[in-house]
Amino acid sequence: MQKEFILELKEIDIITQSLKETISNEDCIVILRGDLASGKTTLVKNYVKSLGMDDLVTSPTFSIQSIYSENIFHYDVYNKSLEEFIALGMLEEFEKGGIHFVEWGDEKLQNLLLEYGYNVILVKITKRDNKRQYNIES
Repeated sequence: MQKEFILELKEIDIITQSLKETISNEDCIVILRGDLASGKTTLVKNYVKSLGMDDLVTSPTFSIQSIYSENIFHYDVYNKSLEEFIALGMLEEFEKGGIHFVEWGDEKLQNLLLEYGYNVILVKITKRDNKRQYNIES
């Protein structure tokens, strides 16, 4: 299934709701792709907020992983190769039930996750002047 939205930042609730419907309470991995400052962390922050959680959501650039309310996992693999990610034991984290958001997840990681049978959703974010284009593939 593919969906596309072109939205202003103030309309981010639309993409959050669509993502929630796509996930539909299943364990899954959401790979977020987009340039710097495209809104990857903002999307995770809004998703967590939409669930009624008040966790502080920031990019886990240096910690690699953040966990919100025990079942929302947030990763940033910007400076990590797939081999480094696996060597750090992070692949095993996907076995935990919940929603896993992965910023900067590349095609190699996506293919590996699909090969292992994980439910993977890809969200591509593209900056368009004062708007963002969101493409969701599941």
